[in-house]
Amino acid sequence: MEGDEEEDYMSDLFIKQDVRPGLPMVRRVKEALQKEEKQKEANEKNRQKSIKEEEKERRDLVLKSALGNENKGFALLQKMGYKSGQALGKSGEGIVEPIPLNIKTGRSGLGHEELKKRKAEEKLENYRQKLHMKKQANEQAADQFRIRFKTKQEERKMEGDLRKSQRACQQLDMQKDIDVPKETWFWIEPEEEDKNDEEDKEDECTSSDLSVSEKLHILTAYLREEHFYCIWCGTTYEDSEDLSSNCPGDSAADHD
Repeated sequence: MEGDEEEDYMSDLFIKQDVRPGLPMVRRVKEALQKEEKQKEANEKNRQKSIKEEEKERRDLVLKSALGNENKGFALLQKMGYKSGQALGKSGEGIVEPIPLNIKTGRSGLGHEELKKRKAEEKLENYRQKLHMKKQANEQAADQFRIRFKTKQEERKMEGDLRKSQRACQQLDMQKDIDVPKETWFWIEPEEEDKNDEEDKEDECTSSDLSVSEKLHILTAYLREEHFYCIWCGTTYEDSEDLSSNCPGDSAADHD
């Protein structure tokens, strides 16, 4: 019989078959996924809903549907002149939609959510205060650093002016044949000095009691009165009148 005849492997029907490697496996995987998806859909349809789910569906259905004349409250409102979609109140300034229904599903007591909300707000406020305090502390630290830096710069400048004044004082005193300074610190001290001299030690203690600014003020005043010299002008004037007339002042700020 024809059905019992062997297939002709040289025929066009056999040659046109898709014999790419791996294709049967892809087909089986695809069919398995489709079968699994259909099974999930069938299980979802046949699954028995819980009491809470059924209550929620019925509640949502009722809330979405508008009130009809069978509702006694709605019928009473209609007798009083109310129309569907109209705002409540004599002048129509009231609400249009009913007050929403909030179902409490948790087991916490009444007011628990408000308490949690209040605690969260307090925590956030404390965090903001901490950030504000930290910002203020950083700003204060930056201001103090700027002040210290500025003070240090001013001290360095005054120390430089003091050394300049000491060199000028020593030179001008020696020009007037003054061999001993009026104060030990009026001149720049030599590097080789007898540290065992008790008088020098006492003078050092006395001079160390004065700050750099005080020494500078005293020494510049001496230079102006004794030698008519201003370290910031770098000029020796003829007399006190020439000094007061042509020198801007007796401080560094006056020469800026």
